[in-house]
Amino acid sequence: MSELRWKAIQVAQSRAIPEVEIPSGKVSDYYRSNTFTDEVMKELLTAESYEKVSQAIRSGENIEGKVADEVAAAMKTWAISKGATHYTHWFQPLTGGTAEKHDSFFDVAGDGQAIEKFKGSALVQQEPDASSFPSGGLRATFEARGYTAWNPSTPAFILYNRAGSGTLCIPSVFFSYSGELLDAKSPLINSTACLDKAATSVAKIFDEKVTRVTATCGIEQEYFLIDKALYLSRPDLVMCGRTVFGHSLAKGQQLEDHYFGSIPSRVNAFMVDFEFEALKLGIPLRTRHNEVAPGQFEVAPTFEEVNVASDHNILLMDVMKKVASKHNFQVLFHEKPFAGINGSGKHNNWSVSTDTGVNLLSPSDDPNRKLMFITFLVNVIKAVYDHADMLRATVATASNEHRLGANEAPPAIMSIFLGSTMTRVLEELENKENFDIAIGENAYVKLGINKIPSILLDNTDRNRTSPFAFTGNKFEFRAVGSLANSATPMMVLNTIVAKQLEDFKKAYDAAIAKEGDSNKEGVILQILKDYYKASKNILFEGNGYSKEWEEEAARRGLSNIKDVPEALKAYISPKTIEVFEAMKVLNKRELHSRYEVRLENFIKKIQIESRVIGDLAQNHVVSTAVKYQTRLAETAKSLVDLGLKEEADPIINIIKTISYRVKVITENVKLMTDARKKANNQADVHETARIYSSEVKPYFDIIRRQVDKLELMIDDQDWPLTKYRELLYVR
Repeated sequence: MSELRWKAIQVAQSRAIPEVEIPSGKVSDYYRSNTFTDEVMKELLTAESYEKVSQAIRSGENIEGKVADEVAAAMKTWAISKGATHYTHWFQPLTGGTAEKHDSFFDVAGDGQAIEKFKGSALVQQEPDASSFPSGGLRATFEARGYTAWNPSTPAFILYNRAGSGTLCIPSVFFSYSGELLDAKSPLINSTACLDKAATSVAKIFDEKVTRVTATCGIEQEYFLIDKALYLSRPDLVMCGRTVFGHSLAKGQQLEDHYFGSIPSRVNAFMVDFEFEALKLGIPLRTRHNEVAPGQFEVAPTFEEVNVASDHNILLMDVMKKVASKHNFQVLFHEKPFAGINGSGKHNNWSVSTDTGVNLLSPSDDPNRKLMFITFLVNVIKAVYDHADMLRATVATASNEHRLGANEAPPAIMSIFLGSTMTRVLEELENKENFDIAIGENAYVKLGINKIPSILLDNTDRNRTSPFAFTGNKFEFRAVGSLANSATPMMVLNTIVAKQLEDFKKAYDAAIAKEGDSNKEGVILQILKDYYKASKNILFEGNGYSKEWEEEAARRGLSNIKDVPEALKAYISPKTIEVFEAMKVLNKRELHSRYEVRLENFIKKIQIESRVIGDLAQNHVVSTAVKYQTRLAETAKSLVDLGLKEEADPIINIIKTISYRVKVITENVKLMTDARKKANNQADVHETARIYSSEVKPYFDIIRRQVDKLELMIDDQDWPLTKYRELLYVR
């Protein structure tokens, strides 16, 4: 066994479980204690300033300078009292993660005395270097000026480092000197505003009291957890986030004994620790459990407003990584870090609610509520049908490509699962003149077990193979990858639904103007019938993993875009540009920039993986195989010299097989490198991405197959790469 692999296993096996400092009292005593909450702001601001800030947050208006100064002073007082020494504008550039530049509260006065200073101007705006972040051609390298601006709709918070000092983090948006949006958050904010406007106008048809509609989201986060020493022993995990080689486990997930099983003690300590930190930041975590694959786990929060939920999820990922380091773990958010077992997703559970307390996607048998529910349900279906390719584009990444379409995750075909009850309701809507069907009745099942009461059933089953499934009172977008920033898929979903609701309202107003108010219900039902007939091809209740569904989807005219560069073209389609410009979420240049950024990200990810594959194959695997082959040759020669030719034949066959596999690896690494050079020599980024996808990436599996076969042939003591059984089962 290689020295590095052996030492990594020894270190991992000798880990002690760290002490977890448990906060005293109930969760409610420390929940949001590291967050600049509305209550803290109310306590520290004058009543007049507090009201102005609250109004600005509700309306999206600017906060005047005098009030900003007062808020800044209050934030500084609160943050310093909590041990913060620095502040930063916390924003989400188009890298997929977050960014921050820390500035100290400390300053020197004119008389040389040290003071703590934080003005309203520093709160409202900062200027990080925009040239160093991806812009997709919106900014030239020499055009460095960009701005971050305080986003008061998400509360500020404090993050602490290992030394115990804290940094006040101010959630912000990021834009260029000429005003283009350079981040993931700004378009999400725009999309929630346009969804509010469009959905409120439709909701008012049914209830005049509605003045605001809010998109909500609950984001389930799957992840793998391995020991830090084992992680560092695998260069591919360090460089790519996934293992490019590794033979399948003899015992993987086939016994299904890991799912919802007893959480290992060391893992549980990590979970408890990061949950405490998350709760202090106001992230309302409620659920933790083992997932299907060995070494895989999941955490899920309570539903929140979609802007806050998106921020909290990406903040949670950061917190998890930091706490994992303290526990000598490495969190893997890659969608497919290990071959042969399930990958990880980030299920976005999305719904819309009114300020009167009604979930617009919650079924009801109240006549008015029922029609309102059906209206919103059908409009969401129509929006997803019309813009399925754009939704697909939001989850198209180099890492998620390994997961989508496999027998473990939603396929690349965008389809909607409704369940038998809701399907029956919409069929009734389409086929009958009088729409009068119960949709809110509760169903019960009797188990026939003594002392076990009847069990309340939901109005729909669940379909894990559907990328976009209705799950009772919300839609679950299951195709989102575990590495993703949810801001982008939620921004697109908000926007397309807002546009569809706007179109519905125009059709409704035109029909009412023609027919009058007396036939309001008939007008609505006729529009919904037309929408359902036009979009019902996207509804599918069966197994989304099956070959039969691929064939059926093709007959229905649904897209099945498996290739990332091809999927990303939806960003720049005329239909997408028309919708996003009409809704004032992103303009044509900003959509093109995101297309370019995501293409470049795909290219770089595949380029890095290709280089790592070449390095490991040649410098780790082939060199080990040749050395092992030499030892076998010496053994075979000794047997032949002793006159034991027959006994030497099996060894000679092994030598021949190793030689063949080494030859295939070496030849294909060379071909892969040549293809990579060809891709890199293209002037056009789109052509570069195409070559990486169609000519470089296919070599990955060819090389991997031979390497993984060698892993089973070469002496375990010689194999240089930490094996799957060690990565996933050593605790």
